Amino acid sequence: MLLLAGCGITGTEPNPLEPKGSVAEDQLFLIKLSLGIMIGVLVIVFALFFYVLIRYRKRRGQDDIPKQVEGNHILEIVWTVVPLLLLLVLAVPTVYYTFKFAEDYREHQDALQVNVTAHQYWWEFEYPDYGIITAQELYIPVNKTVSVDLISADVIHSFWVPALAGKMDTLVGMNNHMYFDAKEEGVYKGKCAELCGASHALMDFKVIAVSQEEFEAWVDKMQNPGYAIAEDTSQGQELFKNKCMACHAIDAGTPGLGPNLTNYADRALVAGFRPNDSEWLHRWIDKPDEMKPGTTMPEVPLSEDEITEIVNYLQTLK
Repeated sequence: MLLLAGCGITGTEPNPLEPKGSVAEDQLFLIKLSLGIMIGVLVIVFALFFYVLIRYRKRRGQDDIPKQVEGNHILEIVWTVVPLLLLLVLAVPTVYYTFKFAEDYREHQDALQVNVTAHQYWWEFEYPDYGIITAQELYIPVNKTVSVDLISADVIHSFWVPALAGKMDTLVGMNNHMYFDAKEEGVYKGKCAELCGASHALMDFKVIAVSQEEFEAWVDKMQNPGYAIAEDTSQGQELFKNKCMACHAIDAGTPGLGPNLTNYADRALVAGFRPNDSEWLHRWIDKPDEMKPGTTMPEVPLSEDEITEIVNYLQTLK
């Protein structure tokens, strides 16, 4: 059962055992160190246990009490000193990395600053240095420290990108902070690691690590969307303004009650976990609570045709 439990881990799934960032590599080192020490102690203890079990077993025909031995000072010193040394070997790097992981990069000029707000059941990412607010997809340049300031808008959540760093809770009214980086370009899956409601399992996000040039191009696209709105989507645009803009903005610098939808059509997923196509987007707008039970997105009274018009309009935002 223990071996089969690992069969679900593939190259596309989040995996802390395949680190892609400096923080994750250091954390994996601590895992291997502690696991190695514990396995070594376990092997030695079991070896001694079975040796004693066999060597000093009761022999056939033996009726007397075996010779009693106690007060072996050498053995007492060994089983006292060795565990202390092992604890020291584990404690020194653990304390060192604990302080290292707690380092605050929020004022660091060379770090990318990102404010992360967790909502039921989606993630909001703000880049204060660029005036960008987006959702569900966190773009970062490779080989650059990313400093994240974490807070929750409702209940306790937990920010976790297994391939890049460990977990950190997001709390209401209290900011936590952490940092990480990505050494390779790619898409890294993130999760909420704290049970937060009915759709906790669907509270996914993506960290997209790109080159510095690609990141700068993405920033420019977000700051200057330059949508090419076709005439046949004008009705959907008007419906969106009247029905949706109370919660959703399509300008990356404008906050809102719901996810910012700047360049929405470039995103890979609807609601963070379904393919971004017209069918799933239509279902999401029509019945959001069926796709994500407990979501705070209201069901807006719209006809099927009106939803279709809005879907067609949103798919032009790229």
